[in-house]
Order: sequence, then structure tokens, then C-alpha cells
Amino acid sequence: MSLSWQTLVAVGCGGFLGAIARVYINFTVTKLLPYEFPFGILTVNLLGSFLIGILFAVFIHYNINESLKAFLTAGFLGALTTYSTFAIESFFLLETAFLMGIANMALNLFGTILAAGSGYKLFFFFLK
Repeated sequence: MSLSWQTLVAVGCGGFLGAIARVYINFTVTKLLPYEFPFGILTVNLLGSFLIGILFAVFIHYNINESLKAFLTAGFLGALTTYSTFAIESFFLLETAFLMGIANMALNLFGTILAAGSGYKLFFFFLK
């Protein structure tokens, strides 16, 4: 990926839309599951990881424009997923509810890896 003005605009536009999607999904899930555990952040991290798995499978099989790749991955999914929010929420959970903090970290770490791999494998399953 080259760092052209087109790439920068693509990342910015994707980031704008990804940030809006993150806030909307987080708000909606938090309203549906109003618990101390941060289900909204877990949801966006799992969804973003699943989607990046699918996208990388697509990128391997199809010739996709570099600006579109940047829009979707660094832009949209970069803003959709929330590692910094995950980190601070885990920190506070560890202070107030240690086991819940450990669960949050484990679910985000292993869940997002599983989601990314699932998205990647699912693409190949439907390609056959």
C-alpha cells in the first residue's frame, strides 16, 4: 500500500464511517445488555475481526484497488474496533471485578482471533 493522497482520503473516509458504526453498535448493544461487562466493545471487536478475516480472504483471491483496501481495513475497521477502549475498560474491571476483567481480556483476545479466522475460512467455504 502506498501513502498517496488517495490512500489518506480513503482511510479518513473509512475511519469516519467506522467510528459512526462503532458508536451506534456499542450504544445499541449496551442498551440491549445493560450489564457491568462491556458487551458493546466486545461486539465491535469480534465483528471487526470477523470482517477483516473475510476481507483478507477476498484480497487474496481478487485484485482489489489499494485505496479500497485502505478504506475498508485501516479506515473503516480500524475505527470500528476499539483496542484502546478495550484496554482501559479491562484495566478498570481488573481493579473492581478482577475475574470479569480477566474474562473481558480473554474473550477479546481469543474471540477476535477466532472471529478473524472464522471470517477467513467462511469466505473459502462459500467460494467452493
